[in-house]
Amino acid sequence: MRSSRPLLLCVALVGAVAFADEGMWTFNNFPAAKVKAKYAFEPKQEWLDHVRLSAVRIAGGCSASIVSPEGLVLTNHHCAHQCIEQLSTQKQDFVKTGFFAKTLADEVRCPEMELNQLVEITDVTKRVQDATKTAAPDKFNDVQKGAIAKIEQDCAGGSDDVRCEVVTLYRGGRYDLYKYRRFQDIRLVFAPEFSIAFFGGDPDNFMFPRYDLDMSMVRIYGKDGKPMKMDHNLKWSQGGAKDNDVTFVVGNPGGTSRTLTVAQLEMDRDVRWPQYLERLGELRGWLTEYQRRGPEQKRHSTSELFYVENSLKAIKGRQEALADPAFFAALVKNEQELRKKIDGKPAWKKAYGPAFDGVAAAVARARQLRREYNALENFSGGELAGLARGFVRYADESTKPNEQRFKEFTDSRLPQLKQHLTSAAPIYDELEIAMLGWSLTRMREELTADHPVVQKVFGQKSPEELARELVTGTRLKDPKLRAELFAGGKAKIDALKDPMLEFVRSFDAEARAVRKTWEDEVEGPQKKASELIAKARFEAYGTSAYPDATFTLRISYGQVKGYQENGKEVKPFTTLAGAFTRHTGRDPFALPKSWLDAKSKLNGEVKFDFATDNDIIGGNSGSPVVNKDGELVGLVFDGNIQSLGGDYGFDEAVNRTVAVNSEAIIEALDKIYGAKRLVDELRPTGAAPKTGQP
Repeated sequence: MRSSRPLLLCVALVGAVAFADEGMWTFNNFPAAKVKAKYAFEPKQEWLDHVRLSAVRIAGGCSASIVSPEGLVLTNHHCAHQCIEQLSTQKQDFVKTGFFAKTLADEVRCPEMELNQLVEITDVTKRVQDATKTAAPDKFNDVQKGAIAKIEQDCAGGSDDVRCEVVTLYRGGRYDLYKYRRFQDIRLVFAPEFSIAFFGGDPDNFMFPRYDLDMSMVRIYGKDGKPMKMDHNLKWSQGGAKDNDVTFVVGNPGGTSRTLTVAQLEMDRDVRWPQYLERLGELRGWLTEYQRRGPEQKRHSTSELFYVENSLKAIKGRQEALADPAFFAALVKNEQELRKKIDGKPAWKKAYGPAFDGVAAAVARARQLRREYNALENFSGGELAGLARGFVRYADESTKPNEQRFKEFTDSRLPQLKQHLTSAAPIYDELEIAMLGWSLTRMREELTADHPVVQKVFGQKSPEELARELVTGTRLKDPKLRAELFAGGKAKIDALKDPMLEFVRSFDAEARAVRKTWEDEVEGPQKKASELIAKARFEAYGTSAYPDATFTLRISYGQVKGYQENGKEVKPFTTLAGAFTRHTGRDPFALPKSWLDAKSKLNGEVKFDFATDNDIIGGNSGSPVVNKDGELVGLVFDGNIQSLGGDYGFDEAVNRTVAVNSEAIIEALDKIYGAKRLVDELRPTGAAPKTGQP
């Protein structure tokens, strides 16, 4: 249950200096002096560089860290779940039984995983803003996309080993170029059973106390087929996290909305989240029913249901935060205070005053376009339909100059696109038919049966009939064919008369048209106006506040700390013994057999999971928790229920990060899974931490 205590206001809205342990800071703007003032420890540049280079981003939406010189990487089980499921078969379900590669030769490549290591940050604000300063609102998006694509192309220099992204910060107040090393040969090393990685299931999700070993390990391999030698890695702590320890979370928070205008917040509260919750609730029911068909159906749809249930709970938390009258009133007050400052100076009022109305007008247009945009451009009908759209769009976009393409088809993103479109991951017809049938049903409901696209796409067929016909008839299930299509480009793709390709082509013109309208009349005007509001905020409050999260590398600071909930103290640690107390023998509170068999060997007093007051959000899953000595003491896998409002604000009293203790990982690897080679790699015999140094 959410705390009745209203969330505190986010600093980025009200001032230049953060209070409390708040903020997801960029590495080129970390408040080291503020940390020193509170914790008597000042991270030096060498320390910051080391933890930055020891962190990696999972391109699909998670964080991770390098934990050995041989490229061993630690992340969550749920971040590697797709890989684990793709490597499983009906005869060998690694999600259920777990996976351990006893030797290097047993480590198996993940079909679609890509890791990115941030090596350089460059300020390109002037270059981007100079390109767009005379652009009209309806042309702003096209001009900006072209400028950004050119910067990214110049940065990568044609190398597939480099990934470059221009990151928008402060809603357009600043633009930084992030240069990454790209790793695509990623191999699964270890994963525990799903039942302990997600112990407590959905009832315990976003809760504390927790008893989860939500971890997995993969390894980076080089082009020579050998483990990649890494210059930076986090040393493993000798004692794990302790109460009141200073902690740093290094990861890639997916996105926050702490600097949105009131008009944008109202859109989220009244339209965006209610519609999304309706859609997710329906999909959860659809997938739950699908899983009842049998054990094989349950096996290959588990990840889909997990992500749906996780999203449903997270978005419900955001919706509840905005629906809290006191919290929303505080957000309104922040905007009013900023606008009052703007109105108090004629030059500011002239330059920035109209921007709020510009955002409001774009939001009003978004309300009109949203259903058609979601039904056509955001159509998601399962893996095969997604592959088909990828090929149809790639055929057309690849022939254009880089600066004129959709952003997902620019040169900087093509290696990841190729990996996905040519992946050999298994595809299951029955699940594809179910997912496509559901998506087609939603399309018809949202557009109505009289819509021209619905009439053209469906003809006389029902959603179920059309889905079955498309899935059983397509040849896109063959990864060899898909590799040939990608290599052959437009000519090869256009020549293939495949029913799934034809289906996507049948409404691609309409989808492109609504996307163009959205970009010209919603995205462009919002970006232009938001850039002005960011400049106004800089004028009023300075530039020392942190920007909203953008799924790029950030560092937050805090400490191991419990909290009060409903008048009761919630202590910051759980123990391994507590997991056995919570065990009922029934899902989702059933410990795996490996744990029950090893109970007598375990030290039950070892701290299992713990809570800190670090500021995080979705995307931080898999982030390392680092102490002041630059050692790994924990692995972030969740937040508590109060943290779900963190998209819009941070309350230091109750918002908590939830992590697996590093000592619990060692205890489990050693005494439950017999993974001595990994224990020795993580904690080499005789190694001692260097106090105060990375």
